[in-house]
Amino acid sequence: MEVGGRLTLVEASFAVRAGDKVGLVGRNGAGKTSLLRVLAGDDPPAAGTVMRRGNLGFLPQDPRTPRHAAESTALRHVLAGRGLDELAERVEKLRIRVDEDPSERNVARFARAEETFEREGGYAAEAEVRRITAGLGLASDRLDLPLRVLSGGERRRVELARILFARSDVLLLDEPTNHLDVDAKQWLMGFLRTYRGALLVVSHDLALLDEAITRVLHLDDAAVDEYRGTYSQYLEARRLDEQRRAKLATRQQAEISRLSTLADKMRGQTEKRARIAKSLDTRVARLRAEAVEGPKKQRRIRVRLPDPPHAGRTVLEVEGLAKGYGGPPVFEDVTFDVGRGERLLVLGLNGAGKTSMLRILAGQTSQDAGDVRFGVGVSTGYYAQEHEGIESGRTLLDHMRAQVTATDQEHRDLLGMFGLPGDMAFQDAGTLSGGEKTKLALAQLTAGSHNLLLLDEPTNNLDPPSRDAVAAALGGWGGAMVLVSHDTDFVAALEPDRVLLMPDGTVDYFSDELLDLVSLA
Repeated sequence: MEVGGRLTLVEASFAVRAGDKVGLVGRNGAGKTSLLRVLAGDDPPAAGTVMRRGNLGFLPQDPRTPRHAAESTALRHVLAGRGLDELAERVEKLRIRVDEDPSERNVARFARAEETFEREGGYAAEAEVRRITAGLGLASDRLDLPLRVLSGGERRRVELARILFARSDVLLLDEPTNHLDVDAKQWLMGFLRTYRGALLVVSHDLALLDEAITRVLHLDDAAVDEYRGTYSQYLEARRLDEQRRAKLATRQQAEISRLSTLADKMRGQTEKRARIAKSLDTRVARLRAEAVEGPKKQRRIRVRLPDPPHAGRTVLEVEGLAKGYGGPPVFEDVTFDVGRGERLLVLGLNGAGKTSMLRILAGQTSQDAGDVRFGVGVSTGYYAQEHEGIESGRTLLDHMRAQVTATDQEHRDLLGMFGLPGDMAFQDAGTLSGGEKTKLALAQLTAGSHNLLLLDEPTNNLDPPSRDAVAAALGGWGGAMVLVSHDTDFVAALEPDRVLLMPDGTVDYFSDELLDLVSLA
């Protein structure tokens, strides 16, 4: 595979068969998302062959709703996974035609269509869809709404439900637990344990990997290593493997050094010793060609945020805010304020309006009622959970230049701090993985030198070391934040001052007892 001019995989061969449950792991940027896209047929490989058999279900990290489906209800969209939406529409049209003209031909056509619909499970389909979506934590009444009015988390659940409902022979799932609460994760784990097809999953949710998989593919440095067993067993096997490689590499380098030193001593002496030295040089060259590399240290990032510019005592005031999408309001009469340096956590179930609230505060959409007022000297930075601000066709450097005036080297240094090295600066941002897009969005926030951050699930798609680094940086930052997150450890590290409970708009002081609710958010 080649991504942005970089080879991320060379000469890899593996097979995933029916009943196999495989976890694909590796650091952010190793190429996991790109590999899934190639396996799914969305992108071509630079070389090699991918053979797929049976129906394929592919859940990308950022599933986009097609324009033609935006007005479709969530229920119809899931039913379309097996083509039952069109079958149901055909049966209904033929039924109306029979009512208008009960000819033998029309009755026969209706009977055949109804038989096909019944054979495909059409009459039980809606109940099955509602069972799957309920398991994934999507309220039944949300299924009857157009896709365009659903939150990002709800749309992702709908896409996952569509794939599971389709009864695919092969599942390729990229971070399937993003936006899922604890109960929904447990339901998904149970589903995947009993799934009889072939499963390849990318996830930073270690519990999912431990319970659902039986084999691990580790992708790093353009190579794939295979390990049998659960994720915990893989970690132990890889630790032992790295110990073995480290010892072997040390012994090989010691032998190369010994032989090289010996050859150097013999060189320039007698003719016999010169021949021995040449023989030793040949042995050294062979050893170097066959030498193994010791394990590389895990790449860690250290994030440092600039001190926020000074702002007035109150940075944000919200009064009587309301928002709806053509039906009943998602929330109404929400009132709160945020003081200088204060951290406000927004809690609520999917569909409670958390993302809608942040989009209104960021000026991305308008409210139906109420006022939003910013304080003196306030500079606002918005992190969108679906990376709407990251555009294909523009390089990483272009995205950084759009944030603040600085030298290209300063921009590249900032990208490097977030684990996006200098050789990626001219890469198309559309080719980035979900984790890399998260890092680019956070680098843009940092470049903006803001004193109020609106953060909507900022740890989604990050690997554990990167998540810890971002949490540590934000935890020590002195600016104000309005935060939406279901990551319990991340919220605990940030230590919010107050909590806004949606959709009611109740404001209270935060306590550790509320951490149990964070994973349900």
